[in-house]
Amino acid sequence: MKAGFKFCVVFLMALMVFAVIAGFGAAPVEAADFNWKKYEGTTVKVLFVQHSIVDAIVSKLADFEALTGIKVEYSITPEANYFDKVATSLSSRSGDPDLFMSGAYQLWDYSSAGFVENIDNFLGDSAKVVPDYDAADIVKSAVDALKWDGVPGHAVGKGPQLGLPLAFEIYSLAYNKRAFEKAGVAAPKTYDELLKVCDALKEWNGPGSYAIAIRGARDWGTIHPGYMSTYANFGAVDFKAENGKLVSQVNSPESVKMNEFWVELIKRGGSPSWSRYTWYEAGADLGAGKAAMLFDADNNGVQQNWPNASQEAGNIAWTVMPLAKAGDTPYSNYWTWAMAMNSASKNKDAAWYFLMYFTSKPFALYASVDKNSVDPARTSVWQSEGFAKKMAQQEGYIDTFNKTIDSTTILFTPQPYFFETTTEWAATLQDIVAGQYKSVKEGLDALKAKMDEALKDVDL
Repeated sequence: MKAGFKFCVVFLMALMVFAVIAGFGAAPVEAADFNWKKYEGTTVKVLFVQHSIVDAIVSKLADFEALTGIKVEYSITPEANYFDKVATSLSSRSGDPDLFMSGAYQLWDYSSAGFVENIDNFLGDSAKVVPDYDAADIVKSAVDALKWDGVPGHAVGKGPQLGLPLAFEIYSLAYNKRAFEKAGVAAPKTYDELLKVCDALKEWNGPGSYAIAIRGARDWGTIHPGYMSTYANFGAVDFKAENGKLVSQVNSPESVKMNEFWVELIKRGGSPSWSRYTWYEAGADLGAGKAAMLFDADNNGVQQNWPNASQEAGNIAWTVMPLAKAGDTPYSNYWTWAMAMNSASKNKDAAWYFLMYFTSKPFALYASVDKNSVDPARTSVWQSEGFAKKMAQQEGYIDTFNKTIDSTTILFTPQPYFFETTTEWAATLQDIVAGQYKSVKEGLDALKAKMDEALKDVDL
């Protein structure tokens, strides 16, 4: 009788948990194997940036609270102000927030200051991990992008796990099929073809329309997407270790050649307002029928191509970024939107439950199929029938991802002055385009001197 009663209780508990999270389509854990109520009554505070993955998370907070008994308090801040808010909160050492969204570059700073908890402390403890969490299913390159040993000059991929990915970006070429048909051109595969296509697409949709939207604002965000990917594909690197120092390589022959191409691309195909363009302006111009192409995050164009999302919705397709010659390996830079834990948090175990729940397979599938969050950080989602059906309207998107993801990583050298040096990089690029230097080489020589000065106190 006692054994039968115990079985009934466990069975009923399993049914209750399944009912709570039935919106996922499957329970993320078997209730008999894991105690989701262990930290019931705890409050977890979370800082979010405005993003499609956050929309999905917020829509499931009630389910998480019902499953765990953990109360969640949160705020959502636009990206323009978000990182300042995070830095201020972490530096207070108050433990508030318990969790925060971040990119990998920011985590270099935060972890160096001791603000970030090592997630391996939880992943490495089987008693704290739900049985079917399947960490190996998280896209490996996205996980590795969030590992760093804290040593300037050492690449990502080794060291503490500074966060777990919620979603990420790789870089590819989105283009307007209508514009290409009208101009009688094909998707460019090489740099030379890209420039010729830019010439053919000048004012393709009337005055004010242009060929290619790329970022140009005077901040670090201009350097890390299509620019840095192309930089690496030209064989250029940002820094090299020499005699115990990180020495800028931005005036190398490879960099000069790449930047000469990039300046030509801006002049022949870019927006007249290029120097103020961020993610938002570049993506909006593609959707509005101003730009015929977008060389940026693969998911930027997606947000313009959902049904009724923009004037050009349904006309946008994707292809691998142009390279020196067709068939070359497309090295893409990486951006990861990750969730990290405050090392000063007083509720780390409850915060881990939140992190584990919202990086689980069921949630990732829900966020990308039922909601509009891309790119998913779970391999199983990319391989799922539901995601394939959802993304069928995004022509070439999954194929381009599959051709690019294996050669995608963070292409920058981790170092403590990342934001200072990349912002100066973007400013110099603007000045070169504006003709303030006699040559591209002269501008890059000046940039190298500034970068080396910024890193002079960094000893390896």
